[in-house]
Amino acid sequence: MEMSSPPAADADWWRQAVVYQIYPRSFADSDGDGLGDIRGIISRIPYLASLGIDAVWLSPFYPSALADGGYDVDDYRDVDPRLGTLADFDEMTARLHANAIKVIVDIVPNHTSSRHAWFREALAAGKGSPARDRYIFRDGQAPGGAEPPSDWDSMGGGSAWTRVPDGQWYLHLFTAEQPDLNWASREVRDDFLATLRFWSDRGVDGFRVDVAHGLAKNLVEPLAAKARLADRSLPPGAHPFWDRDEVHDIYAEWRQVFNEYEPPRTAVAEAWVDRSRRHRYASPKGLGQAFNFDLLDANWNAGQFRSTITDNLAEAQQQGASTTWVLSNHDVVRHATRYGLPPESQGNRQNARTWLLSDGISPALDRGLGIRRARAAILLMLALPGSAYLYQGEELGLHEVGNLPPERLQDPVFWRSGGTDKGRDGCRVPLPWTIDGPSFGFGTGPAHLPQPAWFGLASVEAQEHDPASTLNLYGQALRWRRKLQAAESFEWIPGTRGQVVHFGRPGGWRSVTNFGTDPVPLPRGTVILASAPLDGGQLPHDTTAWLLLPGGKPLSGCDAPQYP
Repeated sequence: MEMSSPPAADADWWRQAVVYQIYPRSFADSDGDGLGDIRGIISRIPYLASLGIDAVWLSPFYPSALADGGYDVDDYRDVDPRLGTLADFDEMTARLHANAIKVIVDIVPNHTSSRHAWFREALAAGKGSPARDRYIFRDGQAPGGAEPPSDWDSMGGGSAWTRVPDGQWYLHLFTAEQPDLNWASREVRDDFLATLRFWSDRGVDGFRVDVAHGLAKNLVEPLAAKARLADRSLPPGAHPFWDRDEVHDIYAEWRQVFNEYEPPRTAVAEAWVDRSRRHRYASPKGLGQAFNFDLLDANWNAGQFRSTITDNLAEAQQQGASTTWVLSNHDVVRHATRYGLPPESQGNRQNARTWLLSDGISPALDRGLGIRRARAAILLMLALPGSAYLYQGEELGLHEVGNLPPERLQDPVFWRSGGTDKGRDGCRVPLPWTIDGPSFGFGTGPAHLPQPAWFGLASVEAQEHDPASTLNLYGQALRWRRKLQAAESFEWIPGTRGQVVHFGRPGGWRSVTNFGTDPVPLPRGTVILASAPLDGGQLPHDTTAWLLLPGGKPLSGCDAPQYP
């Protein structure tokens, strides 16, 4: 079997890459069954190439019962037959590489699915067996072991322990269909090293590591009560299962595997940890990069954006890694919608979920304002040093689909929460490619989640020939970014304060964003791109402009406008 090679042997390609996240089941459907698939992705590679991205990140495409959107994995070295075959995956990788696009795949090491061959073997083998040692089984408390080993709650709601027929309990920090692996087991560690090599040998360039902070666990009995786990005085690294220091021993082994390849394979950690601890996941001796979601959580506010940028760039410089920037992904309400909600909801994911529970009625959404701010935000984000992660459909300015009927929801979060959380289906509705058709060009038949009527006007077909469209703004921004990108240096421009965020990059590249309600003067230079029409020499509200200075000279204090 001939595997494809990465587009270029640049070991640092990831540091300032633009990565486009694909949720495979909702990207493109090649066979009309309503479900996106690998061949659907292949059919849209010309679109991805024209957009100008550097890499794609594929959310899980493995065999799965979809108890958690594919993050319950039955087999880490195969493709879900509903999505295609390994041969399809190889063809997709080769074609992406032929278009100079790298491939990043999701890996889910904290837990398998309950349908995984190992877990079925563990249930059959019984108490004390080597098969059970791959997972975390414990005897229960109370007479006859009738109570779970601890009072811990799972992220999926309810107890973090489920009892099996012989009386033991297994740990699942997420849903009962996602039993946690025992990373103290050498067999588990070696098997994942084999999985990393399996995909790397097939040409995969990097990995996005799900729940990267959860692998190492200290479950010496007696287990701590959940009240103790919430104690803020708990020393860093002392939590029984989150962000333990030993997890980095695991990633040091992974780094050895990554470095067997030329160029070395990359990785980015999804690690929900305190900022002071995040640098360890991004260590060159470990995964190399870690997500920060601070910009995603920030309100549409100049001060919050400025402090978020300052803090994260300082952290990246300290650790010798590059930072990451994210506005949307498969787990959150799309940022065009978040920015269009009233101020108390902007950037607040819980308030956005409240809007979802009202079926997108309350509070009122200002769709136009949301799109305007989303366009300004993406230009600001793409001007920053570091890597930028885009989520499929944001280049179309898609809003969240807030009125999905309960009977059509697929995310188990809705059912497990008793309807108090609408779930994540609203950002996972299949993409619109054409103005009309049974699924707006997603496939030849209806999509697996219902698409709203307004999707046609937001489709690729509706936008591709409109020079003012959000799709074309993304394309222009990515082309300019590639042309202007240089060293990962950054400077705040003197005079920046109040409602304006203004910074410079090497070569005289400047980005200025007006977060306020009144126009502000533009700095001297040539405007090369703006998120909204300019007003003469003024930058309107909720707008970002990119400028080039003559000869690439930095602004002096007297050249910089003094913003209100």
